[in-house]
Amino acid sequence: MQISRVIIIVLDSVGVGALPDARNYDDEGSNTLGNTARSVGGLRLPNMGRLGLGNIIDVEGVPPVSSPEAFYGKMAEVSPGKDTTTGHWEMMGLHLECPFPTYPHGFPPDIMIPFKEAIGRNILGNIPASGTEIIEKLGEEHVRTGKPIVYTSADSVFQIAAHEDVIPVGELYRMCEVVRDILKGKHAVARVIARPFIGTPGNFTRTHRRKDFSLKPPAKTVLNYVREAGYSVYAVGKIGEIFAWQGITEGVHTENNMHGIDETIRAIEKQERGIIFTNLVDFDTQWGHRNNTVAYAQGLEAVDGRIPEIIKRTLPGDVLFITADHGCDPTTPSTDHSREYAPVLVYGRSLGRAKSLGIRETFADLGKTVADLLGVEAPVFGYSFKDELRG
Repeated sequence: MQISRVIIIVLDSVGVGALPDARNYDDEGSNTLGNTARSVGGLRLPNMGRLGLGNIIDVEGVPPVSSPEAFYGKMAEVSPGKDTTTGHWEMMGLHLECPFPTYPHGFPPDIMIPFKEAIGRNILGNIPASGTEIIEKLGEEHVRTGKPIVYTSADSVFQIAAHEDVIPVGELYRMCEVVRDILKGKHAVARVIARPFIGTPGNFTRTHRRKDFSLKPPAKTVLNYVREAGYSVYAVGKIGEIFAWQGITEGVHTENNMHGIDETIRAIEKQERGIIFTNLVDFDTQWGHRNNTVAYAQGLEAVDGRIPEIIKRTLPGDVLFITADHGCDPTTPSTDHSREYAPVLVYGRSLGRAKSLGIRETFADLGKTVADLLGVEAPVFGYSFKDELRG
């Protein structure tokens, strides 16, 4: 089994059921995929269904198949937390012992005072909030005063929202860089996020010029080892930012899920070997956090409709992984991420007859397997299941 290229597609937040410790996160009963399917009377996902999605858990409208085209299973997260950075880092072989800091009561003076001094402005907000709601609540005052809006969530994030006509995007990015430098030590949040928006009061809209300023991973990941072995590591969407561009050779920003798939296909057509790593973020930012079950379901069906385009372009030396990084169940009262298993589907023309991969003990098994398939020695956390993919 000679593999020269791996394609990883992360359906951001499409979890498949609460982890055993979900009660510690107030996430008992969460099941992003299963609950979304039930809430809309069933999903139409024929392509991922043929791969074996319905064999992982019960998904209304997506029955299990007797001869799935892909290996299938689910993965548990062992690192504490339920955020994007933790999920992706663990997927690539990093096991975090401590969770990133969160700020349910806003950021303390030892962060905010130097931040305001550095940018020469006062701020609005400094509270946990939904990004769309806080813009509607404080956007008009922001436009009038020029004060940036600072907010956080249940995740480890420092977010700054600003109207593009009030604070230019470049200046907003500079503010994020300033606070990223302040957020160190015990205040080392996972991500600082620029949230530009446009429009008028009552009609504000966030733009695609969002940008994440992440911590650098504390150790090498599979991406570093693969790149050092001479392979290309191409990042689609926010993957590059999640890893602070460590181990990435090239990347492209995307505006939405469909653009992400377009760029994935372009990468498949031009890159011959290495890793293509894609994050499809709309499930999380556009629908999960807004508890929009109908749009979440429609988004799943739209992505499913394009899976054949990706598979058609794969070569015998390719392996395709479809997975997730956490949950964000839109059917629960919470609008935050949920502590869930991640699905995993593994497709490749050179692989053996598809079967269950069971429940993997860590997301890191995926990264370890990727390195193993490419023949790269990567001394990271996790256990490879390459041998289970043989004929």
